[in-house]
Amino acid sequence: MALAALALAVLGARCRGERSPRVRVWVARLPKDTVRFEVPARARRCSGGRGGVLLQGASGGNGVAVWLRTPDSIASGPWPLLQRGDTVTPRGAIVGVRYIAGDYAHGAPLDSGAVRVTRSSGVITLVARGGGLDGAAHGRLSVEATFDAVPVEADTVSCRSGL
Repeated sequence: MALAALALAVLGARCRGERSPRVRVWVARLPKDTVRFEVPARARRCSGGRGGVLLQGASGGNGVAVWLRTPDSIASGPWPLLQRGDTVTPRGAIVGVRYIAGDYAHGAPLDSGAVRVTRSSGVITLVARGGGLDGAAHGRLSVEATFDAVPVEADTVSCRSGL
């Protein structure tokens, strides 16, 4: 019975034109490739590690992840971009992207750029812009990822990082 009610709620939301939270990503590896994708997004609180919220979106071989790492609550405004191995800075964003270009998977953590967060009523809107080194292609890439009004889910995910 509960499953039928959930199915009706989802169907009703689709009929009203409501969509699941999404992330739009643009990746440019000039002068060769430009890849754009839009995928479902989710945000979950981090358990363990340094705390914060993990925003993710993926489908097929394309995806993006942003860890808003903080021991406190998620504040609106600019966030410094951190490197994955940064074990000192208490607050910042770690961003990584993976994408398919041609027949090959590519990916990179961002090593430069900016992240802007807007938080209100348990919903996060985030824009990450920056660049990183695509090791597979031996070149730099530019990335823009926009998470639109993603609710922070009640469940948690482990955000422990390892090198």
